[in-house]
Amino acid sequence: MAAGSGPLILDSLDKWVVAGCLVAAFAPALFFARRAGKSTGEFFGSGGAAPWWLVGTSMVATTFSTDTPNLVTDLVRKDGVSGNWVWWAFCLTGMATVFFYARLWRRSGVLTDLEFYELRYAGRPAAFLRGFRAVYLGLFFNCVIMATVTLAAVKIANVFLGWDRLTTVLFCGVLCVVFSAISGLWGVMATDLVQFAIAMVGVFAAAWFALDHEAVGGLSGLVANVEPGAFDLLPDLSDPEAWVPLLLIPLAVQWWAVWYPGAEPGGGSYVAQRMLAAKDERHAVLATLWFTVAHYALRPWPWILVALASTLVYPTLDDIGAAFPGLDPALLGDDIAYPAMLTLLPHGLLGLLAASLLCAYVSTMSTHLNWGASYLVHDLYRRFGNAESSERHLVRLSRVVTVLLMVASGSLVFVLSTAKEAFDLLLSIGAGTGLLYLLRWFWSRINAWSEVSAMAASLAVSVGFFMARKGGADIASHISLLATVGITTGVWVAVTVATPAVDRATLVEFVRRIRPAGRSWAAIREEAGVGASPDSLGQGLLGWALGCTFVYSALLGTGHLLAGRSAPGFLCAGLAMASGIALLRLLNAKESTS
Repeated sequence: MAAGSGPLILDSLDKWVVAGCLVAAFAPALFFARRAGKSTGEFFGSGGAAPWWLVGTSMVATTFSTDTPNLVTDLVRKDGVSGNWVWWAFCLTGMATVFFYARLWRRSGVLTDLEFYELRYAGRPAAFLRGFRAVYLGLFFNCVIMATVTLAAVKIANVFLGWDRLTTVLFCGVLCVVFSAISGLWGVMATDLVQFAIAMVGVFAAAWFALDHEAVGGLSGLVANVEPGAFDLLPDLSDPEAWVPLLLIPLAVQWWAVWYPGAEPGGGSYVAQRMLAAKDERHAVLATLWFTVAHYALRPWPWILVALASTLVYPTLDDIGAAFPGLDPALLGDDIAYPAMLTLLPHGLLGLLAASLLCAYVSTMSTHLNWGASYLVHDLYRRFGNAESSERHLVRLSRVVTVLLMVASGSLVFVLSTAKEAFDLLLSIGAGTGLLYLLRWFWSRINAWSEVSAMAASLAVSVGFFMARKGGADIASHISLLATVGITTGVWVAVTVATPAVDRATLVEFVRRIRPAGRSWAAIREEAGVGASPDSLGQGLLGWALGCTFVYSALLGTGHLLAGRSAPGFLCAGLAMASGIALLRLLNAKESTS
């Protein structure tokens, strides 16, 4: 369909393709519906029996939603390819989870990561923290995340079908609730596998036809015609206003200091849920490794190519508005260029693309609905309300909570404007808490009040900055991020020092079950009688370095080769191969000695 012809209506071929893809994608949900209804252990944790390839692919599919390519497009149109370092930096976080935390999480044997708090901390403060985080993350934070995902779906539906926000929210809400309420985690993960395959075919098709557009002229035309510097993999190092917020802060501060869904320092939320669902420690490690490699090295370039092509097809927002006169002006932003580019596909493939986006959306939403319901039912209602409830009653309640979460998140869609705005808000809300989540496994002095104070300080400061921007204050996102990190870190460290340490009996039991490494636990390990930890911090550090080298070499090498820069491209490819071989040997050595 040519640009400028107004809202796109899928033809009969497209609709048949969409229907076929949805049947294939959602069949596993029906297959696992009976199993999911047996208990909360099955509904929220798949009975702790899932293989690594299913767990890892489910993580990848969850982080591949309708808002992700929109966000990438927003970043590329504003700052070029190098703008993606604001999320590429989280590879450091993901690899740390693989080599330092995945085994610890699986050893804990809990159903949700919130149970960890009453394993690591003690008494009423630990119970309060568990309930506080159930509401803070399961309700508030989770609904903000789902709202950003639905905002992207709203923009896509507005371009494709001319739907307004309310229509899209109602349609998507019903679809997600029906699927999530019946499937449980087994159904979510099995469906993720099919949805990921459909979605990847869709994004590669989108990139192919974006490059084929007459205004682009293929890959060579794209490289030759985009703005100078747009295809650079690093920001302009001579301009501090460019490289400080785009490269320095993400790599020096953001990756360890910020809690962001899917990239939590030390693992957490649905990543922890997936690790806990894995068969054993080895499967948890391999699943998280596959997720990190696929998320950062495999998926970004099709999105980036479409984003770069959009700068030639629709150089300005006015061009997008002119091409789609029915577009809601309130939704017009650089992130909407991605769905605008999707209209270039021919019918049939357009249906496949629409199905892939819908599958990606449902995959993410179903995970967040299941994860949020697990917090509110298992960690709030069962823990503090009715501990004697039957499993059947808890599963029914989980389905009701799923509906309520969808309604709450749908209402937030009406106050957000762009994917980048939502991304900055989420980063800010979690700023300053990350270091605590990394250290709590290795520093015995951290207690429940450390975590409560960190979350409260981060929320208060970030919401203050957000409201100031809404009121017209011109505050750069990286400045507010640094301020939030500094204030939050200062608050929780001060609270840690000022409040009593966790009682010895709790720490001894924690060490017996988790067997963490580190000198801080030496005396407690001796008291617990468990001997040395099976984990080596030195091996973990080596694995982390090799994993990051492999991912970044593969990511940057692909970019150099696509841009026609053969020498650095092949150099990065060689480095990726060498680090990948070394990483495999390290994993095999660890397995043979465990």
